[in-house]
Amino acid sequence: MSENTSSIVSKVWNFCHTLRDDGVGYGDYLEQLTYLLFLKMADEFSKPPYNRNLQIPKKYNWESLTELKGAELELHYSTLLRELSNQKGILGQIFTKSQNKIQDPAKLYRLIELIDNEEWNMMATDVKGEIYEGLLEKNAEDTKSGAGQYFTPRALIRTMVECLRPEPMKTIADPACGTGGFFLSSYEFISKSYKLDKKQKEFLKFKTFAGNEIVANTRRLCLMNLFLHNIGDIESDNYISPADSLVADSGARFDYVLTNPPFGKKSSMTFTNEEGEQEKEDLTYNRQDFWATTSNKQLNFVQHIKTMLKTTGKAAVVVPDNVLFEGGAGETVRKKLLETIDLHTILRLPTGIFYAQGVKANVIFFDSKPASKENQTKEIWYYDYRTNIHHTLKKNQLKKDDLEEFIKCYNPENRFKRKESYHPEKNPEGRWRKFAFDEIIARDKTSLDIFWLKDKSLADLDNLPDPDELALDIVENLEAGLENFREIIKKLNSK
Repeated sequence: MSENTSSIVSKVWNFCHTLRDDGVGYGDYLEQLTYLLFLKMADEFSKPPYNRNLQIPKKYNWESLTELKGAELELHYSTLLRELSNQKGILGQIFTKSQNKIQDPAKLYRLIELIDNEEWNMMATDVKGEIYEGLLEKNAEDTKSGAGQYFTPRALIRTMVECLRPEPMKTIADPACGTGGFFLSSYEFISKSYKLDKKQKEFLKFKTFAGNEIVANTRRLCLMNLFLHNIGDIESDNYISPADSLVADSGARFDYVLTNPPFGKKSSMTFTNEEGEQEKEDLTYNRQDFWATTSNKQLNFVQHIKTMLKTTGKAAVVVPDNVLFEGGAGETVRKKLLETIDLHTILRLPTGIFYAQGVKANVIFFDSKPASKENQTKEIWYYDYRTNIHHTLKKNQLKKDDLEEFIKCYNPENRFKRKESYHPEKNPEGRWRKFAFDEIIARDKTSLDIFWLKDKSLADLDNLPDPDELALDIVENLEAGLENFREIIKKLNSK
């Protein structure tokens, strides 16, 4: 990072801390920064050497903000946000449901001044992206905001992308795209792995990506994040839909789906009852293309992703453990997956890598196939990166290097040429092992929840993990237990 870039990053961070003293959280700061950055960059595009005619009313452009101070600025800024939310295209999408969260006009003026002092369009894309991604990660760490569920560890995202190896002129979708991490990593991979011609660059920038994000604030952050990373531009059509992707099959089919659907087992809708109290109602999606009707959000996403893929499509999806072992609808979905697609790889993830606590997750990799009478899955390869692995968000974060061995085992260049590292006698601690279709289909409920390594912390009391790791394990087990109790109480109350 250059000295100038470092200086800008420092300014942006420091001002964030200043606003925190006034009760403005990272999420609110990010929103305001998004509005102002977008207007400043639009202003730069309207001047030489760009001279673009952008559809931003003069009354509500960047210069209209720089000319005011005090209460007059605060009033005008609030009006500007309201008016721009009614505009068409990405402009209206960025400003949807926007509100002024900076109540001190002097600090609002200082933030505008800070942004105005820089030429943002002159900065390299990776510099602008670095500033914004840093803020997104900081926001995810703020557990009170709940923003962590929209932020997947970047090391995990890059690993999933490297295994799928997306190619130019092919489409990539994420039905629960959060702040756009999978899109950014795919964009970077394609840009660096291939020498793109003009047509391919155009396709990558404007036609490769499509996503859904139902939370307005998160969707706004995603649009801005992509824009700062050179995906789309100010005049682009909207390619991040606010619609719930599970409601219906849009009919669109994609070459790749990379996603980490939101945590939480149930799909639900919040409403206000007659007493004025907020209640949640479980949602089920009655779709003809689904094998099972269920309120289990994760199972619905898996079924939806299968529908989204072209017959030659590939997917990498983060799923919680319940998708691998749950009975009823879960068993139905697993059997159908094994029959109709090639579910070839499962990566068991360690705890302590997500901002939402108590999450035990996996990545399932599968390839779509044309209809056939034969079962499409012949064998499933497992990589156990959970047993005897301990990560924490602060002291031992998941890094890309931690998953390099998995990528080598996966063998993205030719996944049909793989070698097991596990051997019952020669290498009983091998993490890479395959199971044949017949072995899996014979398991109770067709469970894909398979482990074979010994947990050393249970066998060797002299070699107990760090106290922080033990405490984290206890917290995660308690969280999982509490969630199960809540489900039981909910079922009892509904009878």
